[in-house]
Amino acid sequence: MKKIFASTKGLTDRPTHYCPGCTHGVIHRMVGESIEELGLRERTVGIAPVGCAVLAYEYFNCDMFEASHGRAPAVATGAKRSRPDLILFTYQGDGDLASIGMGEIIHAANRGEKITVIFVNNAVYGMTGGQMAPTTMPGQYTTTSPFGRDTAEVGYPVRMTEVITQLTTPAFVARVSTHTTREIVRAKAVIKEAFRYQAEGRCFTFVEVLSTCPTNWGLSPREAVKWVEKEMVPYYPLGITKRPEDFTEEWKDGGH
Repeated sequence: MKKIFASTKGLTDRPTHYCPGCTHGVIHRMVGESIEELGLRERTVGIAPVGCAVLAYEYFNCDMFEASHGRAPAVATGAKRSRPDLILFTYQGDGDLASIGMGEIIHAANRGEKITVIFVNNAVYGMTGGQMAPTTMPGQYTTTSPFGRDTAEVGYPVRMTEVITQLTTPAFVARVSTHTTREIVRAKAVIKEAFRYQAEGRCFTFVEVLSTCPTNWGLSPREAVKWVEKEMVPYYPLGITKRPEDFTEEWKDGGH
């Protein structure tokens, strides 16, 4: 019988620690497949964060660093500048990137560091107990917002893709999702495109991935994907918001 589907060499052959229904595993596979299909795995280095993906170094079949909370872009910057031939990616959650790591990601993007950032947005602090995150939806219940996120008190969720897009430095910026099979297929293509731009030495690349957290949302896996579609996608619209090709030749000739 002809084999038409197989495991990717971009991941190790071991079970993950993620909760049932969590889509971290799906995102891991998309990243692993992308670096394998592009022939980049042997020179790829990933940065594992503090958060649900703190053990990502056990799952990606490439060299990995472990970074302090929020500091993955700084670690990636150092590695990339020391070894420009390497392919560097950070894999960060919303608490890691959009809270304690906000300064790190903004300045790495603004400098145009030629790294790839995979930003997993599940609207909550996952590993530490389900607290409100910078991306928590208005009215969403968490352990630290038991009456729902009050925007009059704490403001609105931060749209990181839009924030990064507004920076002048040319980059590839996109938001994708994992709530349907069709969106997963689209997300894989976008993630692969991001790595391709880095391999070509083009630019800083940033892909936000809307993900589920059934455990901390108090929902079943099926309810969780419906919640992403109903609550998150309207506030966090999907699509590619910036490509290097969007910039004029005059701007490129100016040294950027």
